[in-house]
Amino acid sequence: MSFKTVLIALAIVALSFGITLVGFQWLSPPGVVPPTLQALPPLPPIRQSSVVVPVSVPLTAIRDLVDRTAPRNFAGKADNPLPQLVQNADINWTVARGAVAVKGAPEQVTVTAPLTGTLSAKGSLSASTQSKVGDTLGRIFGDKVAKQVGVNIKSLSASGEIKGTIAITARPKVLPDWHVDPNLSAQVLLADSNIGVAGARINIPAQVKPVIDKAVNEQVAQLQQTIRSDGALERSARREWARICRSIPLQGAGVPNGFWLELRPTRALAAQPQIDAATVALTLGIVADSRITTAPTKPECPFPAALEMVAPNSTGVKVAVPIDIPFQQLSRVIEPQFVGRTFPESGNGAAAVTVKSVNVAASGDRLLVSMLVDAKGSKGWFGFGGEATLHIWGRPVLNQEDQTLRLADVRLAVESEAAFGLLGEAARAAVPYLQKAITERAVFDLKPESSNVQRRIGAVIAAYQRNEDGLRISSEISSLRLTDVAFDSSMLRVTAEANGILEVTITKLKAP
Repeated sequence: MSFKTVLIALAIVALSFGITLVGFQWLSPPGVVPPTLQALPPLPPIRQSSVVVPVSVPLTAIRDLVDRTAPRNFAGKADNPLPQLVQNADINWTVARGAVAVKGAPEQVTVTAPLTGTLSAKGSLSASTQSKVGDTLGRIFGDKVAKQVGVNIKSLSASGEIKGTIAITARPKVLPDWHVDPNLSAQVLLADSNIGVAGARINIPAQVKPVIDKAVNEQVAQLQQTIRSDGALERSARREWARICRSIPLQGAGVPNGFWLELRPTRALAAQPQIDAATVALTLGIVADSRITTAPTKPECPFPAALEMVAPNSTGVKVAVPIDIPFQQLSRVIEPQFVGRTFPESGNGAAAVTVKSVNVAASGDRLLVSMLVDAKGSKGWFGFGGEATLHIWGRPVLNQEDQTLRLADVRLAVESEAAFGLLGEAARAAVPYLQKAITERAVFDLKPESSNVQRRIGAVIAAYQRNEDGLRISSEISSLRLTDVAFDSSMLRVTAEANGILEVTITKLKAP
């Protein structure tokens, strides 16, 4: 057989094999049957936001208010304690209140002040007493002297000093009906002292204390009712409720135009006052639902009829903002990292796999990255190869430190095994390089969205800042963290939580 005949035979064999291979690729689909995607429920509601504010009132502010508004002087009359000895009795007392002191203890505040004053008693001896005194003097000095002395003792006058303290204790409780019950009680303590009238001793506290107690208790009862019925707490809460019920524009770097964050307050919180040696602290809060809208809205936010009482645990601002990423957008972000690249990039593999397109979908708790690849054998006579779709699973995870979304637990889907029948077993060697590249390069940078959210929410919270006479409000969004990731069949959602403070200090109180 001539050499020419051998070449012709080899050409016929090669042509036949090539035609067969082309026919096989034409009759077969360019990829493999993809994994069946598990249907996913809709995305869950966005986690609730909360603004829980500590309102601090220094005890010095309470002291100043009481000192400014409490009566400084008391006066009154006492009944005649010696009607059998004294007639036409005129017993008067006056009491002045000194400087106020305030002391705090768990669950109560005590206000104390010193009391100083005088009690004066005027009158004359009764007729029977005068007769007895005259008879006694007559027997001793004679009738003439007795008459002269008797004239001088008919009129009596005596005075004594009043000293003591008054203490008013408040055990305030916040009520669910938006009011505060101060639970006031008062106690008057007087030092024991006496005055002498017509030889008899009159106990000053016994004469004065019942009258002072009555006057103090009447004023305390009136103050109790005034504070209990005051609607200042509800009025302030309604004003802030209306301010939070709104849409906040989110347009900015990394956030498409035309998106708003709707906040709709749903619950009002309060904790019982916490009292220490320096401060009374009241905790108030609002819990709000939020959602993303494509236009500004005017949400309906009915004001709650009752406060929800909670423990005074954590305070601060926590505003949840969703960052929604459609899978089409995620695919577009990832594509530049892969399309047109050949793996292994060193070119030293048995086969070269070039990525032609990338698509991302969701199923169960994982994402499926489907890559249309073109594989060519780099060794051998013919360099067999072709196109097929490789399916690779990955689990989305958040990196808090650099605020990115990555894929972890990357592995080849079982269904992709059939692709190597089309690509050739040599292409299998390129799969680890693809998986490594997906782990390192399939990254979605969330910093632009995060920065914009922090800036927008920070501007809203900063609007609360005040530094006025008697009122100081500190507000700030200090950080933003990525809390969780969720997805349905069409969209991936990362929830960002803006964290900060909103603190109120009242240094000057107004009279109720």
